[in-house]
Amino acid sequence: MARPVTNAAFEGLLLAAGYANSHAAFARQLNHTGRNEGAWRYDAASVYWWLRGRRPGEHVQAAMAETLARKLGRSVAIAELGFGAGDSIGMCVYPATVDGAIDTAEQIWTRLARRLNEQDSGAFDSGKALEAALGWRYDLPDQAVSRSGRQQVTSTDVQSLYVLADHFTDLDRRHGSGSPRTRAVMADFLLRQVAPMLHGTYTDAVGRDLMRAAATLSGQLAFMSYDAGEHAMAQHHGTLGLRLAKAANDRLYGAHLLANLATQAVFLGHAREATRLVEAAIDGAGRAPAAVLARLHATAATAYGRSGERRACQLALTKAERALDRTSTDLGPRWVGYFSPAHLAGAALRCFGDLHLHRQALRHAPEALTLDNRNTRTRALHTALIAITHARAGETEAACSWASKLEQHAAGIHSARVQQRLRDLASTLSSQQVAPQVNEVLHSLAAMPAAR
Repeated sequence: MARPVTNAAFEGLLLAAGYANSHAAFARQLNHTGRNEGAWRYDAASVYWWLRGRRPGEHVQAAMAETLARKLGRSVAIAELGFGAGDSIGMCVYPATVDGAIDTAEQIWTRLARRLNEQDSGAFDSGKALEAALGWRYDLPDQAVSRSGRQQVTSTDVQSLYVLADHFTDLDRRHGSGSPRTRAVMADFLLRQVAPMLHGTYTDAVGRDLMRAAATLSGQLAFMSYDAGEHAMAQHHGTLGLRLAKAANDRLYGAHLLANLATQAVFLGHAREATRLVEAAIDGAGRAPAAVLARLHATAATAYGRSGERRACQLALTKAERALDRTSTDLGPRWVGYFSPAHLAGAALRCFGDLHLHRQALRHAPEALTLDNRNTRTRALHTALIAITHARAGETEAACSWASKLEQHAAGIHSARVQQRLRDLASTLSSQQVAPQVNEVLHSLAAMPAAR
């Protein structure tokens, strides 16, 4: 059954121009109008999705207005097309085509650059996340991504994007993403440099690599937005990254991004949906390298643990541990190199805590802190989790001892996730028997900049 039309204004213009039953003809004329932008390949399916709420880029809307104006014999304002204000975006829609993904990238990067200092009032939509998972898993591969546009893009140009992605990843792990400054720099770079590259000229091979690099940057920005508490924007970037990874034909990185969406869903209390997301990621990854499987199964364990599925949780942890044991001979892609025994121990600590097996959880505490020095945010998160687990086990003195270490570990970290974990610790401790030591720790936690 076809979805109902949601853009009546655009539908009315197509009807008046004689394109009501000839969407393919309109798409061909649009491609001709936009020939200076490159080799557009919009078709009847593109028109279908525009009628049902998908919003094309501003340059595409301008070409639409010009195409319709020629047929109607009058000027057509962009506002008449019914796509809304220039900074509005359809809620986390998984683009049907590569061209749609490129348009969506330009839209959300423009919005982020313009509105970074405004509060993100949107919410995570688990239904849209599951739709994106289905599209990524079951849509046919893109046959070609080559393009003819205004600027030539080479493999050297693409490699520079990976270098910058590594730089942003390092900043995020060291300092968190709560401060908008890093995201502002990244948004400006994506809009001014990466978007024109996506609209440029490149071969299919270079195009696949460009899509992979753009997916890497979008995925990193998604995680940074999640860490900053901007959950709707994080989902926008994660969904876009997923589609770009599909265009790159990189199923492993796509699975990684889908697992990140699952992690966000767990954080926000959508545990059941998170299990379905990460199951799709594992299924889509197929015969993946051991390091990738370790990360995916660890994420599955946290989803099962939060939803109370003890047996599935323990099985996933076992699979993750076995996969991690094989990483010395099966390393996997560079981007998964961060996942270490300490990360798996942190996942186990969290899982057993969610299952109310606190003493079993605390067995993983020492290894959870054997982190690389660059992972300062993860160290703060794990330290707070250890304190929370001690408190929930009724070990108030140990909880206070670990809490006292947080001032050092959380200093200089801007992270909504760290803030939430400090609030959870304060809430758990405040329910303990009132004692001078607890009151002192609560006062110290309230005074931390990271807790505000």
